[in-house]
Amino acid sequence: MTTISTGPVSAAANETIDVEKFICRGRSFGGARFFEFHDHKWFPKSLRDGVTDALQFILSLGGIYRPIVPLLDKAVEVSRAERIVDLCSGGGGPWLWLYRLLGVGNGRGVEVCLTDKYPNVTAFENARQETDGQITFYRGFVDAASLPRELAGFRTIFTSFHHFTPDEAVAILQNAVDDGQGIGVFEAAKRDPLNILLTVLMPLAGFLTAPFARPVRISRLFWTYIIPVIPFVLLFDGVVSCLRAYSQKELSLLAAQVKAENYVWQIGEQSGGLAPVTFLIGHPGPAKQVAQQSLNCTEPVLVK
Repeated sequence: MTTISTGPVSAAANETIDVEKFICRGRSFGGARFFEFHDHKWFPKSLRDGVTDALQFILSLGGIYRPIVPLLDKAVEVSRAERIVDLCSGGGGPWLWLYRLLGVGNGRGVEVCLTDKYPNVTAFENARQETDGQITFYRGFVDAASLPRELAGFRTIFTSFHHFTPDEAVAILQNAVDDGQGIGVFEAAKRDPLNILLTVLMPLAGFLTAPFARPVRISRLFWTYIIPVIPFVLLFDGVVSCLRAYSQKELSLLAAQVKAENYVWQIGEQSGGLAPVTFLIGHPGPAKQVAQQSLNCTEPVLVK
């Protein structure tokens, strides 16, 4: 794991990265920019909701993000956040089961608020009802790089950070820093053969789980079994997600470009589930705390 500390203890970075090569890698192929269907505004809402419902249900069944619970738990505690604001929530992400595992919720009542650029309100309302209001949601459009002031809290992004270009990704991190909030980015997608192979199985998982995903939608069943658009999009977007995913080294470069004082970044990979999860976690920290954490870290340290 790499720790990047910013603030009064700053010094020159101990490694350099070819920025031009970084910007191209994973973002385009053969001169054509990668894209994912459900990213785009023109993609029909019924299909987008069906895809995000399927992703939410499949990822929850696999428990892919279970290994990062201790990391997230600690980050929220250190940040002293009273609310988690989940960005790019899609169909609700892993929160229907994940919120129960967060120890910080015991006695402190940490609320989870789901948000998205294109809110899947039906799925969000279902999550609110199933958790007796412990999961809430924001109905309006939310730009991950410019959150409304009322959405204060520790920010999380699951399975979505690869959708953003490097400039957009830095802007998202910068906005969290400027607002004095912590942020955690967690990605199961990765540019390696195993992850791509697992992704190829997504259409089959979509076929098998469509009747059980909640909320129940006739449109999702139609676009799965009659005209199998959803399984196709799960395959196409899933493979592209793997190809677009940021590596640990690239995440380090993104964090190093953020202008911040007294802020700590941790970048690494957590194993233990179906596939390893790459993470970037940042939170405010006093200068003394930042310096102490850097000095105590026995793994590679990149100091900005």
